[in-house]
Amino acid sequence: MSKLAIVAGLAFVLLMLLPATMRAQIIPHGNVYVGGSYSSSEIVTADRTGLKGWNGGAEAIVLPHVGIVADLSGYYGDGGLTQYNFLLGPRVSVNVGKWRPFAEALFGLGRENDGGFHQNSFASGFGGGADYKFLKVFAWRVEADYIHTSYFSAKQNDIKASTGIVFRF
Repeated sequence: MSKLAIVAGLAFVLLMLLPATMRAQIIPHGNVYVGGSYSSSEIVTADRTGLKGWNGGAEAIVLPHVGIVADLSGYYGDGGLTQYNFLLGPRVSVNVGKWRPFAEALFGLGRENDGGFHQNSFASGFGGGADYKFLKVFAWRVEADYIHTSYFSAKQNDIKASTGIVFRF
């Protein structure tokens, strides 16, 4: 079983358990997102490679147009190459009919494993996207982010694109 299938299965179970528990929480409202993702990544050799993976996150709406986001992503490539990003930060958004465009600035930790060598790095991500509400509690998200890291004393400037389902509460 692939890592992507395991992550997707765990995310599905979480989505099914959240509705009952979130109503009793202090957080007034927010959303949980899970989807597939593609990253155009600069590897240490400065070559650009395409990595496929997953992206997930949770947002707590703290002000009418401002939320705090926790964003997690994992990417996999040839030769055992893996990249993970754990980011946190503010997101601003506005509702326009069934659409909810947003912009975000995220900061945290990146981890890369390339052929047995691994390293952690400070990571920053800037980007945005839009949710399209198709049911009261579900939306579809399209998102793109610029991710900056510094692995093995070299700077990486990656672009990630994600799409998937949003559970709104």
